This record gives sequence, structure tokens and C-alpha cells, in this order.
Amino acid sequence: MNHPPIPTPSAGTEPPIRVEKLTMAFGSFVLQRDLTFTINQGDIFIIMGGSGCGKSTLLRHLIGLIEPAAGNVYFRGVNLWQADPAEREAIIRRCGVTYQQGALWTSMTLAENVALPLQEYTNLKAGEIADVVAFKLALVGLAGFEDYYPSEISGGMVKRAGLARAMALDPEILFFDEPSAGLDPISSRLLDDLIVQLRDTLGATIVLVTHELPSLLSIGTNSVFLDAASRTMIAEGDPKMLLKTTDNPTVKAFLSRGELNETTA
Repeated sequence: MNHPPIPTPSAGTEPPIRVEKLTMAFGSFVLQRDLTFTINQGDIFIIMGGSGCGKSTLLRHLIGLIEPAAGNVYFRGVNLWQADPAEREAIIRRCGVTYQQGALWTSMTLAENVALPLQEYTNLKAGEIADVVAFKLALVGLAGFEDYYPSEISGGMVKRAGLARAMALDPEILFFDEPSAGLDPISSRLLDDLIVQLRDTLGATIVLVTHELPSLLSIGTNSVFLDAASRTMIAEGDPKMLLKTTDNPTVKAFLSRGELNETTA
């Protein structure tokens, strides 16, 4: 696929992402400070917390869209913001991102949307690109929908098409920003199942921003909890274990409500 490798001598031992003392700020306003956590190989890592705590902003820091006010983000041991531009581009290119609304080009078919990154970043011929596009759409259950436009399919299918595009370049890490937003409970659970299946099949690491508590309790294997009041992280670890063991009232209330929603959905 002609991917440039992530430039690191220790890719086999370093975790996919390590965050150290990260501060997120807009001018003099500090959104979150002193965030330190590790995203391990094969994690389904949940960024969680109440509204306005900075979950999506943290995701943008992790994918290189926003430079930290302080602290560092490491990909396989390489400091993202101390790397030269070519190294940074190579790192970011090995990541796939999906957005809340799918972010597909409405004037293009699903196949054309998925083909875009392949046309831009590889030397594959048209026939080879078509084969890859068909395979990626099949992985997300959209075989046969290559020639459909986003307006012609359901919201859940749009989400899956966005995922197929995010996977076009065989990323090592997949980032999801509220993937279940706007979906009914059944479609949301099907998307959860698909995320786990892709993690297991592709060997990818998943980073997920979500407020859908049944989802984070059912598929999350690791997490960080951002607190808007103290403007820092107040918990980390497997959400299911946090529900059982945390003594922090904010975290307990958040995850207990998730357990209630999960059992009554």
C-alpha cells in the first residue's frame, strides 16, 4: 500500500499512544491540565466525561489538529510535536478518523468517498483502488452499495461508510468521535459490535469519544475520565472495573447511570 512507516526504532515495544502532562487551552482559558495516560495495543480506549469537559478537543489533540499548550503526545515513542513535518505527516497518515455525521462528500458515491485517500496517498491503479474500496465497504457490511450516494442510505449506513473511508489506508489506530450520535439503540449496538469485530480482525487500536454509556461499558477496555469542574482527569482504566471499584462520586454517578441505561435499554 506504499505507506511511509512511522519513524521509530522501538515500534514493537512502545504503546501506540502515550500522553504526558498534556494541557489543553484556548488562550488563557485552560480546558484540561496534566493529562497523563497510555493507550495500549488493541485497546478500545474511551474518552469519557460530562458535557463540555473537552472530550472531542482531546481527540483533536491526539490526531494532530491542535497543538498542546503544554505536555507531549507520543506515537510509538515518537513525540508528535517535536517530529519534523515529514515525520508528523507519516504518523498522522497511519491514523483513521470518523466524525459524528460521517463527513462524507454528498456529491460523491460511497465508492468515490472511500477511494479519495487511496487516490491521494498511494500509487495504486484505478482497478486496484476499486478492489480495495469494495473490500473496505464489505468489511462494514456495505457490499453492493458502492454506487449509492450518502442521501440514499440510512444514518447508520452513513456512519459505516465513514468508517470504511477511515480504514482505506489500513490505519494502525482508528479514532471515533461520537460514532453512535443520532442512532437508534439497535443501530448503536450493531455499530458497537462492528467496532469490536474490526479491532479483532484488523489488529487495530480504537480511540472512542462517546457519551453513550451502554456502549462504553460494553466495549471499552481502557479509558480516561475528564472532569469539567477540576479541569483534569480524575480516573482511568477499564470502565467496567471503574464502575465496581471507584470511590470518586462523580465517576461513580456517571457510570452507575450508564449501568442503569444498559439494563433498561
